[in-house]
Amino acid sequence: MAADGPARRVIAVAPMPPEKSAYALARYSRSADSIEDSIRWVHAHSSEKFWEQFYFDYGHASIADLGHVIVCFEHISELAAIRLEDEPLWDGQAKSSRYQNFAHGGCFVPDSVRGTESEGTYQGIISSLSNAYSLFHEPLTKFLSEREPRPESMKPADYTRTIAARAFDVTRYLLPLSARTNVGQVVSIRTLEKQITRLLSSQLPELRAIGEELAEACRRPPVNLWGELSGQQAGLAEPLAPTLARHAKPSPYQAGVYADLARHAREVMKAAGLDQPSAWTKVDTVELVEPHHPLDELTATLLYRTSQAPYRNILAVVRDWTEKQKQETVEVALRKRGPYDELIKEFRCGYAFVFDVLMDIGGWRDLHRHRRCQQVQQNFTTQHGYDVPPALIEARLDRDYRAAMDAVKSDIEQLRKSHQEAALYAIPFGFKVRCLFKMDYAEAEYISKLRSGVKGHWSYRTVAWQMKQKLAERYPFLGDQISATPPDVEDSLTR
Repeated sequence: MAADGPARRVIAVAPMPPEKSAYALARYSRSADSIEDSIRWVHAHSSEKFWEQFYFDYGHASIADLGHVIVCFEHISELAAIRLEDEPLWDGQAKSSRYQNFAHGGCFVPDSVRGTESEGTYQGIISSLSNAYSLFHEPLTKFLSEREPRPESMKPADYTRTIAARAFDVTRYLLPLSARTNVGQVVSIRTLEKQITRLLSSQLPELRAIGEELAEACRRPPVNLWGELSGQQAGLAEPLAPTLARHAKPSPYQAGVYADLARHAREVMKAAGLDQPSAWTKVDTVELVEPHHPLDELTATLLYRTSQAPYRNILAVVRDWTEKQKQETVEVALRKRGPYDELIKEFRCGYAFVFDVLMDIGGWRDLHRHRRCQQVQQNFTTQHGYDVPPALIEARLDRDYRAAMDAVKSDIEQLRKSHQEAALYAIPFGFKVRCLFKMDYAEAEYISKLRSGVKGHWSYRTVAWQMKQKLAERYPFLGDQISATPPDVEDSLTR
C-alpha cells in the first residue's frame, strides 16, 4: 500500500433513473472503480438483469435504498393521504388544511355507494359539511381580526394570511375524510415497493386503485418538466422503475391479518366485557402507560389496533390472562405470514414511553407526521364524539357547530348500517381518534417542545403539553428538562 494514495474528492452526481443510480452505487461499493467508471459501466449494461438477480432472487434489499423517486398524488382523499403517510421511512408533505381553502376541492365518492339509495345520504352529509365549512369562515375571520388587531410592525399581507390560517384551523374540523388533497413524497425505491404492496393489499378500493396507478407510474418515464423548461429535448427519459413495477404485487398476509385480528378481538373483548364504551374506565386525553412486560404489550397492542377501547383497560385484561391466551392472540397475527413478509408494525414493542392519546382527527394529522416514534391508530369512528374549538365558543358560533356535527353524526351512523366504507369517508376532522404513540425520551422531548409552541394548533399543543406533564409526574427530573409551552400562553399572530 502506497504511503500517499489518490487525492481526496467530493463529487455531486446528477440525478439518474432510480434503478440505474442504485445499480451504479451498489457496484461502486463492490469495486475499486471511481463513480464515473461505475456510471459508465451501468450505462453500457442492462440494469434489469442486476435487479432480477440481486434484489428479487437474492434478496439484497438494501441496494434499493440507493435509488430515490419523487411521486405526487393529486386529488386523492384525505383518508388515502393518511394511509400513504403511514410509511415510517417516508419524506413528504400533504396539502395543508391549515393554510389553504378546501371549499372548492371536492370530495371523493366511493364506487360502492354510487347509484344506490344511500348515495343521497352520503352526498347530503358532504354537502352539509361543505356549507358549514364555508359559512363559518367569514364570521370567524371577523372575530379573530377584532380580537387580534394588526400590529403596526406587521405587513397587511402577512396579517391577512395569518388570520386566514387561524380561521382554517377551526373550520377544518368540518372537513370530511373524503376531502380531496394532494401529497408529494420523496422515497427510496425500496420503500416504494413496500408502499405499492401495502396499497395493493388494502381493504379500501381507493387505496388498491392508487397502488395500481403507482405501479403503472413506475413503468412509464417520469414527467420531466424541469428538463424541458431548461432546454432538454423531450421524450428521451427512461421508465422510472420498470423492474420494480413488474414484481410489485399484493401480500396475502397484509390483506388478511387485520381482518383476522378484528374477528379475534371481537370475541375476546366481548368475553372480557370491553365491547361496550360503558365498560371502559374514564381516561385522560393523554395517558402515559405504566411499564409492563413485552408480551403483555404486544398482546394488548394487537387487540387495541382492532378495537376502540382505551389501552389501559385492554392491558388490565391481558395481564390476567394465562401465557397460552396471550400467545394465541400473537399467533393470530402470525398465522398467514409468509417467509418474506415483514412483521406488522404492532410488533414494534419495547419503547420506554407509551402514550395513549384521544384527540380530534385534524390535530392528530399533524402529530401523525412524526416518524421517530411508533404509532398504532385505531379505526376512525364517531364513537368517541367530537371536539369543539375554543375560538368557536368565544365567537358564539359553537351552537351552530354542534348542531351541524350532531346531525352529521346521526346521518353517518345511519349510513354505516348499509355502507360502512361510505360512512368512514364521511367522518369530519372534528371527531376524535385514539392512537398509541410509542417512543424514546428524545422523541418525547422533541414532540413536547416543538408541538406545544405558540405557532401550533390548540389541539396538538394541548396534547404535547400533557405529554410533558405526564412524563414529569412519573419521572420528575426527565420531565423538568423538557422546555414545553403551556397552552394558555398564546400568540395568535406568530406563524
